[in-house]
Amino acid sequence: MNSRFALAFVMCLTWGEAFSQQVQVQTNQGSITIELYGDKAPATVANFLQYVKDDFYSGTVFHRVIDGFMIQAGGLTRDMQEKRTRAPVKNEADIGIKAGLRNTTGTLAMARTSNPDSASAQFFINLKDNDFLNHSSATPSGWGYAVFGKVTKGMEIVQKIAAVETGTAGPYQNVPRTAIVIESMTVVPVK
Repeated sequence: MNSRFALAFVMCLTWGEAFSQQVQVQTNQGSITIELYGDKAPATVANFLQYVKDDFYSGTVFHRVIDGFMIQAGGLTRDMQEKRTRAPVKNEADIGIKAGLRNTTGTLAMARTSNPDSASAQFFINLKDNDFLNHSSATPSGWGYAVFGKVTKGMEIVQKIAAVETGTAGPYQNVPRTAIVIESMTVVPVK
């Protein structure tokens, strides 16, 4: 085999693998499979995958659940302690919207503070089309929330989580009264 052809073949495999990742989220309520959009939100997906590979999400909870809006996870432990994260990732909502990524039912997006570039580990799953969360302008109020994946299997688990009873826990609101725990996250082959 020609060495240039072999190198190009290996590079194509590596490129394809980077952009066709799936993650299985095992919760105490069931399993959710997520397809990641590495070709449309590369920095966000790389950031998320590094947290997955570091086993950061195991033992974290869905700490904010608002039925009819979204479920949020990825940063707090069962006792509502915030986990230490790496530096924030640049908000890719602007390039994502150009690539057709919108906060629609079943999509994953990065949670953040009022600072557009403050997302680190926390993410949310949209329970409906949340157009007002999409990028509309390069202003603090218009940046939006970067979509980086979509639930491809397990939306019934997402809906089950969305329907749990919630209340307050310290300064946090909309917290499930019974912990919804992420037991593990695993990168799985695309079929």
